Amino acid sequence: MKKILCIVGTRPEAIKMAPVILALKKTHWADVRVLATAQHRQMLDQVLNYFDIKADIDLDIMRPNQALTTLTARLLLKLDGVLVGEKPDAVIVQGDTTTVMSAALAAFYHQIPVGHVEAGLRTGDIRNPFPEEANRVITGKLAQWHFAPTEEARQNLLKEHLPNQDIIVTGNTVIDALLMTASMDLELGVECDPEKRLVLVTLHRRENFGEPFRSICKALQRLALDNPTVQFLYPVHPNPNVKDVAYEFLGSVSNFILCDPLDYAPFVAAMKEAYMILTDSGGVQEEAPALAKPVLVFREETERPEAVAEGVVKLVGSNYERIIKEVQLLLDDAGAYRKMARGVSPYGDGEAADRIVRTLQKYFS
Repeated sequence: MKKILCIVGTRPEAIKMAPVILALKKTHWADVRVLATAQHRQMLDQVLNYFDIKADIDLDIMRPNQALTTLTARLLLKLDGVLVGEKPDAVIVQGDTTTVMSAALAAFYHQIPVGHVEAGLRTGDIRNPFPEEANRVITGKLAQWHFAPTEEARQNLLKEHLPNQDIIVTGNTVIDALLMTASMDLELGVECDPEKRLVLVTLHRRENFGEPFRSICKALQRLALDNPTVQFLYPVHPNPNVKDVAYEFLGSVSNFILCDPLDYAPFVAAMKEAYMILTDSGGVQEEAPALAKPVLVFREETERPEAVAEGVVKLVGSNYERIIKEVQLLLDDAGAYRKMARGVSPYGDGEAADRIVRTLQKYFS
């Protein structure tokens, strides 16, 4: 038996790691250990509970308004102790959070091979998104296995002179989780007007904090007031930089529902019911096109260009006038809407986790 330590810290990590953890647990050769750093406490727990995954080790690292330097230092110290005690044969991480970068660095110090799920995403700007681009670049330099979701991600890694034999195009495990969940009979759990088209909003990225986020909220307020027959639903991230501003601009708008973050299954239900999705999330850019939902992204750059190239995702940034123009176009122009609502899934076929497990099994056999 080979001990495989799977590390998750946030909700998106848990969603995308769940298929890998579940696939590893089905094997005869892997002793799977799950470590939760709890970089995001409540939102992480929701997903683990949904997929019936129990953390064997919980670092409970989350603190209010924790600086990135403090978070990184605490993670490195705690992960060091875990690696000394566990002595895993491999560490598996996913994505681009501070948990991922810290885990990869700690494992590197202990000369433990690292598998990086969703490797090779790049904007080319080390400061945007911040700190995610730096986290994924650092992790890429330290990992042994690069599980790239797309051919474009593979090419990014080759440009950084990483060994071709260590890069495996698997598809994105988020599609594994999505297809598994979307096939079920799901309940949204939020009272929405069934007679109105539903626009789903998700906003939480650090790069939009401050004036960009205020500009986005002003545009959403204007759109809701101008379109009273449209229902807007926004599950609000608990970070005060997000929550306080969202409620300031949108809390009193009658056709704007603000609610607590949805569990994973209700959120998939919301995506299925939505007419379109407005977001700054990376995962939603991957999930929504597979459900034939147009996505407008409140960012200037994306490390997920495949869906943009397909024409099913569009970058609109945080500019007030542009947001209003692009959202209104999809609400008013059926032809423009159909061009984006085509059900294109450039990020996988639902079998990414199996490809990852086969790669690890081949290495250890």
